[in-house]
Amino acid sequence: MVQTVAWIVSLIFMMVIAGVFAFVFLRSKERRDYEPIKKKWYKARNFYAVTLIIIMLVATIYTLRELPYDQPVYGEGLEPTIVDVESVQFGWKMSETEFKVGEPIEFRVTATDVTHGFGIYDEDMMLLAQTQAMPEYTNEVYITFTEPGTYEILCLEYCGLGHHLMTETIEVTE
Repeated sequence: MVQTVAWIVSLIFMMVIAGVFAFVFLRSKERRDYEPIKKKWYKARNFYAVTLIIIMLVATIYTLRELPYDQPVYGEGLEPTIVDVESVQFGWKMSETEFKVGEPIEFRVTATDVTHGFGIYDEDMMLLAQTQAMPEYTNEVYITFTEPGTYEILCLEYCGLGHHLMTETIEVTE
C-alpha cells in the first residue's frame, strides 16, 4: 500500500517538474523585461518549495507510523532462544542448530576476522533474514520458523577464496 502511494506521488511530481521544464523551454524564446518575471517566479518557487516540504512531511509522518518501533518482537511472556553465532574465516560457530517450529529465536551475530554476511535461507534458497557479522560488534536477527525443514546459513559478503565453503545448516522440527 505504502509503496503504491509513493509510486503514484512520485509520478505526479515527475509530471509536474516535466511540465515546468516544458513551459520554461517553450517560453525561453520570447524576449521580455526580466524584473517582473523574476518577481513572479520567485513567488512561484517559494510556493512550490513550501508545498513540497509540507507534502513530504505529511508523507514521511504517514509512512513512519507503519514501522514497528514500539511493538515487541515477540508476544508477551515469550522469551526467545538466544543463539550465539560467531563467523570465522570460512565457517560459522553456532551455539545451537536445532529448533522447533514456532520457537522464537534471536541470533546474536559477530565476527572474529573480517566482515561477513549472515543469511538464513529456506529449502528453496529464498532469503528469510540477514544481517552483517562484523568484528567487535554484535548484530541481532529475530526469526520464528513457521515450517519444519533444513535451513541454510550462507555468507553474503565476499570474505576470501574459501567464501563458497562458508555454510551451516539448521534443522527445524515440529
